[in-house]
Amino acid sequence: MKLRNIILVLMAIPVLQFCHPAEQSENKANKPNIVFIFADDLGYGDLSCFGSTKIKTPNLDKIAANGIKFTSFYSVSPVCSPSRAGLMTGRYPIRMGIHHVFFPESWTGLPVEEITMAEKLKEAGYITGIVGKWHLGHHKQFLPLQRGFDEYFGIPYSNDMEAVVYLRGNEVVDDKVDQSQMVKTYTREALDFIERHKDEPFFLYLPHNMPHVPVYASENFRGKSEYGLYGDVVEEIDWSTGEIIKKLQELKIEDNTIIVFSSDNGPWLKMCEIGGLAGILREGKGTTFEGGMRVPAVMQWKSRVKEGQVIDEIATMMDWFPTFMSILGEEMPVDRPIDGKDISPLIFGTGSREGEDFAYWYPGKLMAFRSGDWKIKLPRGEIKGRYTYLGEPAHDTLLFNLKDDPGERNNLVEEYPEKVEELISKINAHKEALDPLPPALKQKIRADISFNIYLKEKYGTK
Repeated sequence: MKLRNIILVLMAIPVLQFCHPAEQSENKANKPNIVFIFADDLGYGDLSCFGSTKIKTPNLDKIAANGIKFTSFYSVSPVCSPSRAGLMTGRYPIRMGIHHVFFPESWTGLPVEEITMAEKLKEAGYITGIVGKWHLGHHKQFLPLQRGFDEYFGIPYSNDMEAVVYLRGNEVVDDKVDQSQMVKTYTREALDFIERHKDEPFFLYLPHNMPHVPVYASENFRGKSEYGLYGDVVEEIDWSTGEIIKKLQELKIEDNTIIVFSSDNGPWLKMCEIGGLAGILREGKGTTFEGGMRVPAVMQWKSRVKEGQVIDEIATMMDWFPTFMSILGEEMPVDRPIDGKDISPLIFGTGSREGEDFAYWYPGKLMAFRSGDWKIKLPRGEIKGRYTYLGEPAHDTLLFNLKDDPGERNNLVEEYPEKVEELISKINAHKEALDPLPPALKQKIRADISFNIYLKEKYGTK
């Protein structure tokens, strides 16, 4: 090669090196990071920005102040696994045959033919990671690495089940989990994920095992809250959220990061002082009253979303998948019905969510239906107390105006018979749209007697 050509090649190298990071930076700017933090069994009344006076959550309150507080945000189920399935797929869990929670002895999981949010984000160029509770099946084909996630660290089930082990990827790395250090451990793993992937768009899914019973707080938080041990745990989760925000700020990527915080379902009221509170809402986990499925939800995206918003319109956990795809200009799967709606017009203040209906399914039955401000609860027999639930007396058809009566105290059936007929008609149309439904997956449901004894001895619960 002639000297002149060699000089030209050498002169071009710095230019090429300079252009590549610029292109990367432009690509990165068009793709916000996504951090989705999911609490377990956190009640509507357990954050100070949702009315708690005994639990202090300054970091979560700051997310609400910097962005949006959703006051009518719904989980897809009043229990763990169906709720997570709805989040991951944007579809009602009933469409997948998921009626209840998976247990360590379950042979099933989120059906492999379902397309997850993580899979689509990965196709869109994201690094995808989960730190925390999965609870959508523990056999290899159901685990996160086979469902669109590049990395996984956490516990495959609830922290009261036999499978309290840490997995990294598909392998068990620790079978002696110290639950008092769990929030700290997850926080450390989450910060490490963010640090390693700061220069590329990432999706971090952080589903905490806490404050699901049994609750444990680390030495730094025990005795800190005015609401006892449960409050200590919630305040530690708030601290964890603050650490993540600090890391994003340190790396100068907070402004272009979507941060969402919510809960998989309502509070486990049977656990009394070691369970949460539903605030102004009625009942809690395991029920289709508002306290079981309306959950606290806050989000921020500093570069795009106006601060200080309070959104009272209906939104659901199924909406995040189509919303993220819309923001990225990506398509949702077209070979199956998607029940979630794109709420980007809602969060950007340019419009409303498409549709104002929501169906309350559990377990495998449609128990209630909301349309706009109105909710009908279908008649049912007595529910006896059990492992997860205190029990309820039988009731006939109930009709509530949730705008005026979010606590579902005043049955308006007799005053508004035409509204009952309208909602029944919508229920029939909803069911028809779902047909045909698959058979229920085999999810062994049982009361763990030994765990009940443990709770009684440790906490005095009945």
